[in-house]
Amino acid sequence: MTNREGAPAVAHAVEQHETGAAPPPSRGRGRGPVPVRPRRRVRHGRAVVGFLAPFVVLFAAFYLVPIGYAVVESLYTVTRVGGTFGRATEVFGGFVQYAAVFSNGPFWASIGRVLVFFVISIPLQLGLALVFALLLDSPVLRGARFFRLAFFVPYAVPGVIAAIMWGFLYAPTLSPFTLLTTSFDLLGPDLVIFSIANIVNWIFTGYNMLIIYAALQAIPPELTEAARMDGAGQWRIAWSVKIPMVAPALGLTGVFSIIGTLQLFNEPLVMRSVSSAVGSDYTPNMVVHATANIPNYNLAAAFSVVLALVTCVLSFTFLKIAGRRTLS
Repeated sequence: MTNREGAPAVAHAVEQHETGAAPPPSRGRGRGPVPVRPRRRVRHGRAVVGFLAPFVVLFAAFYLVPIGYAVVESLYTVTRVGGTFGRATEVFGGFVQYAAVFSNGPFWASIGRVLVFFVISIPLQLGLALVFALLLDSPVLRGARFFRLAFFVPYAVPGVIAAIMWGFLYAPTLSPFTLLTTSFDLLGPDLVIFSIANIVNWIFTGYNMLIIYAALQAIPPELTEAARMDGAGQWRIAWSVKIPMVAPALGLTGVFSIIGTLQLFNEPLVMRSVSSAVGSDYTPNMVVHATANIPNYNLAAAFSVVLALVTCVLSFTFLKIAGRRTLS
């Protein structure tokens, strides 16, 4: 009886398999087809807000609020009621402070000076960082861990301490390299910018090297292995494979260098105590610092806003140029 009843069922199943027909919906005992329940969507809105809240609060408190405060302060000006020594009051002045910024010669001269500093310092700094990173990534170099630490150690030295140390080395009466310091006036108006560039390069070359080295570590080993099987040597692999692959990292370090150059402050401020060639308006941040010490906080805020805009324009321009060269 079981064979007779089961044969039509087996034949029907074989027919469905051959024709590709879908099997009938499963039925419960006398209840008809079982409905398929839609999958319940799990929403993580509260979790997302909870994870983002600390960052958003700190970002707003220490970034957006100070920027907004500086913009508001730059729109006010100080007037004195009752003569020169009268009571000082802040009144809304509109763009009066910005007119003073754009007519301020020392401020724009300081921006031009740090751009010259960028041309002198950054190509050498990024070039050395790239060479050191390629050496660390090469199997030719022995003791890579030691050299990686040695290259990065100067970045751990605070900029003020580094400037004081190098200031002693530059001073003719204090330096152990008397032959060099007496032959070249490293603290004079012609060479002091190169002396400051040397300090900055000594500090930040290792930092940029680590960024590029991390990008080199992310290159798939299949690429270098394929180039090696094609007969390429270490120099050819570095030039044709590794450097093009780390071009985005080089662009990132270039943007960091632009921002850092326009924010140059600690090193020239320390060098001012040992060199008469470094004035209070040597860099844009030193102009802002000197203006705030007058005190004229409103004009200093306007200087800061304009400096931030110049930094953004130069950074985005550099990113555009670097992006086009990477795509080409």
